[in-house]
Amino acid sequence: MKKMWIWCLLICAGAAQAAPLATVTLLTPDKTRGTAVMQALSERKSTRQFAPDKLTMRDLSDLLWAANGVNRPDGKRTAPSALNRQDIEVYAAFEAGAYRYDAPSHTLMPVTEQDVRPVKEAPVVLLLVAKEDTDYAPIDAGIVAQNIYLFCSGVGLATVTRGSMDTEKLYKELKLTGKQKVILNQPVGYFKKAAEAFKQDKAEKKSAQ
Repeated sequence: MKKMWIWCLLICAGAAQAAPLATVTLLTPDKTRGTAVMQALSERKSTRQFAPDKLTMRDLSDLLWAANGVNRPDGKRTAPSALNRQDIEVYAAFEAGAYRYDAPSHTLMPVTEQDVRPVKEAPVVLLLVAKEDTDYAPIDAGIVAQNIYLFCSGVGLATVTRGSMDTEKLYKELKLTGKQKVILNQPVGYFKKAAEAFKQDKAEKKSAQ
């Protein structure tokens, strides 16, 4: 199945500096995909090398929903939080700019056209931002990070949770308020070797025709 690049076209528009980034409406999450939970746990690992390929619209949409999306009619999330504060916001940073994930509408809201990815090799870096720097915020961020890990493990994506980043730059470019705090960043992409093997296999099949 061909990759869907609808969201990529919007992001690339910012790279041309001819038009501002636009709001991206994500796909309805596919709740049937992925491996069993126990298998995902057994295969969970940290990966620090990524293929340069951009995520498909399907993978991006499901990734963000799994991280901290709305999973019930009452607005509660896939990630639990202390006193249901829902205090962790997820920002998605790409080469051409960064967006804030709006969970209730399941959309990406443009924030900046600057490349603020702490890891430039990854096609997208998720930034976990606390609305307030409370004692619970690091715990809640860790839960979101584990959601990302398990989703990536279940569908075959590479990821790693990181604490190293230029927080002052992120604070400025993401237009954060005085109470907000960037706690973690999590690069996500396709496994480098798997992507290279797929491309080689595709090229061999094409030449054989």
